[in-house]
Amino acid sequence: MEDNVEGLVVNKPENQYYISGFSGEGITIITRHKNYIITDSRYTEQAKNETSDFEIIEKKTGISLFSIAYQIVKELDFENIGFESHSLTVKQYDELAENIKNVKLIKTDGFIEQLRAIKDSHEINLVKSAQNITDKAFHHILDFIKPGVSELDLVAELEFFMKKNGSKSEAFQTILVSGPRTSLPHGTPSERILQSGDLVTIDFGARFSGYCSDMTRTVIIGKPSEIQLSIYNTVLDAQIKAIEYIKPGLTGKDVDGVARNYISKHGFGDYFGHGLGHGVGLEIHEAPRLSPKGESELLPGMIVTVEPGIYIEDFGGVRIEDMVVMTENGYENMTNSEKRLICL
Repeated sequence: MEDNVEGLVVNKPENQYYISGFSGEGITIITRHKNYIITDSRYTEQAKNETSDFEIIEKKTGISLFSIAYQIVKELDFENIGFESHSLTVKQYDELAENIKNVKLIKTDGFIEQLRAIKDSHEINLVKSAQNITDKAFHHILDFIKPGVSELDLVAELEFFMKKNGSKSEAFQTILVSGPRTSLPHGTPSERILQSGDLVTIDFGARFSGYCSDMTRTVIIGKPSEIQLSIYNTVLDAQIKAIEYIKPGLTGKDVDGVARNYISKHGFGDYFGHGLGHGVGLEIHEAPRLSPKGESELLPGMIVTVEPGIYIEDFGGVRIEDMVVMTENGYENMTNSEKRLICL
């Protein structure tokens, strides 16, 4: 904990899970001497089973979690308390300030997130397990991508397969777009029926023991046109170059520039509008960022995506995404699915 903070009120679910192992709803208070989880009767037994070294406090009906948190802070007689301002509503903050008038409130945004950015070996293995499910699901769904099938039908089959193979839930809302809709980087699946000649982009992930995976592949139904092949190969080469370049000590901006410059050099710079990648862990988007503004240094244990794309309105687009984990001397690619253009 930061030296000048006597305690920390944690209400962001991912941060609460990270520090305590509790996956239910509640608030966690951590101090140098004692830790608390405040929850209600729906989660009391779960909290006892999932945690140790935390006093479990069950709130009664009609009493808010925050009112109990306020009382604990008062009883601890702290001069200050840290809080996660980015996950509090204005109403919750006003209530916090009103009830703890003699305690200094210190914003600690990003404190736990910085710890989460570097994964230990256990966390890395959980992400690998999630990615293994994702790789299997991609191989499975290839048999279903054909003319006459809708985007929604494919998503249903994909997500059902992942759950049957160990995924607790999707890591995020699956992106599956086809034909001209592949120009939508975050397009949601529709009732559109796939046709011969369509590019099909699938961006999806599994969730295993709380940890996410993230992968994107673009395939084509039939034989690609010259421009489709040119775009695909440009994205693929940009991604490979960025992955081969990545290593500890660089910044996210450094790695982003490799892919971005390559795509620009080949005439598609105006069609690559998002950052190259992001951290993955308990959240699908977390630190660090690979983007033109990514100033954070890449360190061993960080897991990031590398996902360049080209998107042309009314034509279509291509994105290819792998997850890599930073090692002491370089990286390990956690994604095993084929990324040369698959023609179905």
